[in-house]
Amino acid sequence: MQTVKVSSQAKINLFLAITGKRSDGFHSLVSVVSQTGLKDELAVSLAVTGFTLTCTHPLVPTDQRNLIIKAAHLFAEITGYKGGAHFTLNKVIPMGAGLGGGSSNAVACLKALSELTGLKIEASLLKRRSAELGSDCPLFLSPSPCVIRGRGETVDALPSLVLPRMTAREVIVFKPDFGISTAWAYAKMAELKAAYISESEAERKLNAWVNNPDAPLEDLLFNAMQQVAFDKYPCLPIMANRLQTLFGLTVLMSGSGSACFALLPLKNRPNVASIIQEIRYTLGQSTFVTLTSLESI
Repeated sequence: MQTVKVSSQAKINLFLAITGKRSDGFHSLVSVVSQTGLKDELAVSLAVTGFTLTCTHPLVPTDQRNLIIKAAHLFAEITGYKGGAHFTLNKVIPMGAGLGGGSSNAVACLKALSELTGLKIEASLLKRRSAELGSDCPLFLSPSPCVIRGRGETVDALPSLVLPRMTAREVIVFKPDFGISTAWAYAKMAELKAAYISESEAERKLNAWVNNPDAPLEDLLFNAMQQVAFDKYPCLPIMANRLQTLFGLTVLMSGSGSACFALLPLKNRPNVASIIQEIRYTLGQSTFVTLTSLESI
């Protein structure tokens, strides 16, 4: 096999507590994450030498700055692969959104190269080394919704009993024309130390939801980074309030933003077209909006 196509899913943070700044400069967190049906597609073809990338989105860098190229070099370093590859990325996941698109692309690259070359990386080594590419990379190795801890390198499966509360739940994901720098968001968190939550409190909140079989997914939703973004970009809380008032929807930001998602109810589902129309009316017609669902790989 000389060419393969792989999907590269976006993630959303259903629960995100930032517990403090670490000595290495990263922040510690406790987060529940699910992959979604929103995805890029990566086509990979083996080449004699060198790693090259083309992308359908003109603003995506295609040189050494791209995590796909970095992942390819990491794969070669670990496995001893001496050849090359060309990557073609059909970019759908918006950038600067807090949806993990770049990290997901990197993991898709590693999986595709392993499939094409037959060179395997042991699972624990793959998890540890992929974290060097980005804190979100290890979570994309998980086949189902998971809990991430540390700076993102510790990934644990959620108890199977809670998965029915999450599986196939519909969400409307939207992102305005602006992105939010993750570095800026964490710097603001460090300034506003009151935004931190202790690790014990974060685990208490998570366990309270996990151990209550009657608690719906709506009860889990939390993002400690949301207030930082909402204070700087008031259009986001305005949008969230309008969706709550007009449609009764719970809205949460994913990661450091600027993408948010509205969780659709299991019963009395509102008209999706009307919701999308309202989002674009409020945030602008060029706003990225899509209906998707929480999914496993």
